Amino acid sequence: MTTYTTAASPPPDRDPSSSSDEESPPSSSLTFDKERHVAFLEMMYHMLPYHYQSQEINHLTLAYFVISGLDILGSLDRVDKDAVAAWVLSLQSNPEDKAELNGGQFYGFCGSRSSQFSSDNDGILIHNHSHLASTYCALSILKTVGYNLSSIDSKLISMSIRNLQQPDGSFLPIHIGAETDLRFIYCAAAICFMLEDWSGMDREKTKDYIFKCQSYDGGFGMIPGSESHGGGTYCAVASLSLMGCIEDDVLSKSAASSIIDIPLLLEWCLQRQAADGGFQGRANKPSDTCYAFWVGAVLRILGGSKLIDGTALRRFLLSCQSEYGGFSKFPNELPDLYHSYYGYTALSLLEEPGLNALSVELGITGFAALGI
Repeated sequence: MTTYTTAASPPPDRDPSSSSDEESPPSSSLTFDKERHVAFLEMMYHMLPYHYQSQEINHLTLAYFVISGLDILGSLDRVDKDAVAAWVLSLQSNPEDKAELNGGQFYGFCGSRSSQFSSDNDGILIHNHSHLASTYCALSILKTVGYNLSSIDSKLISMSIRNLQQPDGSFLPIHIGAETDLRFIYCAAAICFMLEDWSGMDREKTKDYIFKCQSYDGGFGMIPGSESHGGGTYCAVASLSLMGCIEDDVLSKSAASSIIDIPLLLEWCLQRQAADGGFQGRANKPSDTCYAFWVGAVLRILGGSKLIDGTALRRFLLSCQSEYGGFSKFPNELPDLYHSYYGYTALSLLEEPGLNALSVELGITGFAALGI
């Protein structure tokens, strides 16, 4: 996945109600065309469209969408698993010696070759730009292709991840500094869960930070005091589930026993399903393919997925299916990798025939999560 070509481009970020003089690409029928989606991801595996050049620093994330997407489609045999694992492992950062672990850096995975600076004569990276999101994607890919995570220096990742946790319980994504929000708490929680080592996280502080992000309307904002958001709500609930702070299918238990306001959260999630059947990420926003997963996954974790209109949601998702394979953000637009992946995950949640089931909290298939 190192070559770029002029194949189908990702869509512009616009409101679906806006007009355009250009002819919109035709939508596919309301039948899920699995083989066309497999072909779409295979193309992305071999040669990314040139529009993705600006996303080169997130190459590992794009690879995650492709590899895990093929796994959901039951077509992981289309890739060279050993070659994929070797490429991912080549992006891991290592310190010159263990004493550097006390220097405040994080030793995980870089997002791409361009963020992996030159090495010295001993092969040690001069500058370390390991990133939490890239590390989550790297471990997810490795699990998906069947690589045994015990073969990597997981202790190095676990020990250095604590250098990113802030006094309020949040996490920086990279040791040189950046914003802190629920996205990186989720990445840290998923990493700790996959490595089966929570020594790098003060879970009590993290839990307290997540609680502060629940808004008055029941959803979770990315940071305390911010507007409730579908992605932030997923990151909060999935993190709490991975940390063992909320039970599976919590709706079947006593609401009073939960550490967050479950009834209000459930109401907020159900209100996100719009009249067109799709899910919106925030109030008064148009439906968007990806939120069918972000919000739908929260409902699955809570045990409330049967409360949505699955038929209407499937109809909306398939209206975003491209004749070229893949999914777009809105109907009648060109597909992109991000929305394609979350289209597949959403259809998996709806138990679309032929798709592998998900480990909802990790965002990969159940087979991958179990190491099967």
